[in-house]
Amino acid sequence: MFSCFFAGNALKGKLGTPAFLEKWITTLTSLTAGESAFNVTFDWDEEVGAPGAFIIKNLHHNEFYLKTVTLEDVPGHERIHFVCNSWVYPADKYKTDRIFFSNQAYLPHNTPEPLKFYREAELVNLRGDGTGERKEWDRIYDYAYYNDLGDPDKNDPSYVRPVLGGSVEYPYPRRGRTGRPPTKTDPKSESRLPLLMSLNIYVPRDERFGHLKMSDFLAYGLKSISQLLSSELEAQFDSTPSEFDSFEDMQKIYEGGIKLPKSLTENISLEILKQVLPTDGEGLLKYPLPKIIEGDRSAWRTDEEFAREMLAGLNPVIISALKEFPPVSKIDPNVYGNHTSTITREHIENKLDGLTVEEAIKTNRLFILNHHDTIMPYLRRINATPTKTYASRTLLFLHENGTLKPVAIELSLPHPDGDQFGAISEVYTPAEQGVENAIWQLAKAYVAVNDSGIHQLITHWLRTHAVIEPIVIATNRQLSVLHPIYKLLHPHFRDTMNINAIARQILTNAKGVVESTLFPSRKMAVKDSTSPFGLRLLIEDYPYAVDGLKIWSAIKTWVTDYCSFYYKSDQMIQEDIELQSWWKEVREKGHADKKDEPWWPRMKTITELIDSCTIIIWLSSALHAATNFGQWPYAGYQPNRPTTSRRFMPEPGTPEYEELKSNPDKAFLKTITPQFQTLLGLSTIEILSRHTTDEVYLGQRENPQWTKDTEPLEAFKRFGQTLSEIEDQILQMNGDPKWRNRVGPVNIPYTLLFPTSDSGITGRGIPNSIAI
Repeated sequence: MFSCFFAGNALKGKLGTPAFLEKWITTLTSLTAGESAFNVTFDWDEEVGAPGAFIIKNLHHNEFYLKTVTLEDVPGHERIHFVCNSWVYPADKYKTDRIFFSNQAYLPHNTPEPLKFYREAELVNLRGDGTGERKEWDRIYDYAYYNDLGDPDKNDPSYVRPVLGGSVEYPYPRRGRTGRPPTKTDPKSESRLPLLMSLNIYVPRDERFGHLKMSDFLAYGLKSISQLLSSELEAQFDSTPSEFDSFEDMQKIYEGGIKLPKSLTENISLEILKQVLPTDGEGLLKYPLPKIIEGDRSAWRTDEEFAREMLAGLNPVIISALKEFPPVSKIDPNVYGNHTSTITREHIENKLDGLTVEEAIKTNRLFILNHHDTIMPYLRRINATPTKTYASRTLLFLHENGTLKPVAIELSLPHPDGDQFGAISEVYTPAEQGVENAIWQLAKAYVAVNDSGIHQLITHWLRTHAVIEPIVIATNRQLSVLHPIYKLLHPHFRDTMNINAIARQILTNAKGVVESTLFPSRKMAVKDSTSPFGLRLLIEDYPYAVDGLKIWSAIKTWVTDYCSFYYKSDQMIQEDIELQSWWKEVREKGHADKKDEPWWPRMKTITELIDSCTIIIWLSSALHAATNFGQWPYAGYQPNRPTTSRRFMPEPGTPEYEELKSNPDKAFLKTITPQFQTLLGLSTIEILSRHTTDEVYLGQRENPQWTKDTEPLEAFKRFGQTLSEIEDQILQMNGDPKWRNRVGPVNIPYTLLFPTSDSGITGRGIPNSIAI
């Protein structure tokens, strides 16, 4: 049942006579599989103006998904579009009627008077009252701490995790509240769903995956939920050799596959195996060939490729210019002692093309990948587990041809007598032959282990997924769907809450995939008015930064054009009550642990609004794409991006050292990720690297009638054209041999910031949102 209401003089508008679905329309060619269209006839009174919203009641027993409503032949208005994209449940599930507004954007102060009541009431409904357990049909957005990672009711201390958020020791962004009851053992921890119910974890109904996305996620994703079989699989691998004996042995998982133990295939139906692991139906584990070894099986081991991936790989946001030598630490010396680097001039000056260290620093030729301070405070605890690793510093030199080469790697451990005594460090330098080369390859592997962990937990999860979710919540609680900033940002929030909820249930939970496969302003540019975008890169051939600046500029231009259409003065920003409430909540609730940081924009000017929205869109789209969709091409081959290390660097005179001399490849593989964790990790990153068939990319919208305003639509069209031009520029640069870092020894063109893509594993494409 529908009721339209119209812009009149009454406080709450005038409701039209209820109307019902009529003829099922079968002639629309725009319908896709599973979609239906119906006629509805409304009575209209020309005295009260144009319809601004409609109320709908579902009098059936089942929910349906309402995409759009279009009013045809409205006198004086032709068509009026309502973009709904919402699940409508039976009316008895709701305390208030469901309402949908037309696609005309309004700031709060210029909202037609009859719509104001409904605009404000709808926001109240979406906020809820902070009580009760959320149900499937709820549309309530609220906050909670990360208190659902552990499972203390298992009566096993290894499943206990602290609450993240709300404390000095464990600050963290907020997540969506589910209202599940607390655990019996720890009232501060929220109870968890059974693993098989993971996909049913609560998020507001319209934040859940659509049917195409869910279909793709199930088809490829169930195999990544390997915990369904992990205990049994692990037991099987523990009773059989659990090592890859050679690189050729490891490559079988991409070529012929690995035969599962017969006892396993007898005890678990192959139908289940087909769903959970990428088998060929005969018990063979088999994965697609990663790009990193597609052309050359050994190029990944070169020093040039090792360094290039810091500029064009999965984690291109950590490397920084070296500004002081030796590198110093910023961790508290009163707690951790002296952590100044032990790298000396003698270690590196013969590798600087005749420059002294001071000259190389002054001319911006020395760089550092610094994983020392991030890792060191946790290293004693990490090494108390089966993981055995180091804090690391890697120094790199920029050659005249634009490529980087590592010149020294420092590996450090906490002092055995206590943290206050500082670190014990060893410095390794490049070597091309003998056991020294084997040691150098291991040193690079320890660096890669650190980089893999920091990439997944900080660059990828914390700086994109976790940062954006509270903004999603605040936007839905404080900005009406009528608000132009809601319309600007909403596409960049699609599926984020859903994928985050599943990740907390499966990936980042106690003994989840991340814990099982990982150990638990960077001075790269200077202001230069003569350079594109006002910045000069210290490394000219820096693919992530070169493409990223172009994408950033395109986003900012689009956001500037859009916001400037609605806001003509800073005063309008300051007087927008919804906008001010939104920003206050983002800062004080969504990111409460950081609310007193001095870098927060005050949201008093148009410039601050443009900058804030640009950052939000960049994080949701480009940064996430750049750090996510290259996982299979680069990390699908674990020796290139190992996620754990299991033993320390071999010491001379030990059996491990002798093995390193006699069979360096086998010793390397014994040090990094073992067979079972490798297969578990590969199952995960294969699904994380895929684009689904219903992906919507930057510069695209699901519905072309997302707004009625012509100027924003024209600006958005220009945005899409700019992105298309950037695609052409990326292809041109990738084909120019001048830019060696864009392809590298492994011959993988840099396309992680190429805006569009086909579905599947492509290593390209910038989706609008963090949807995987």
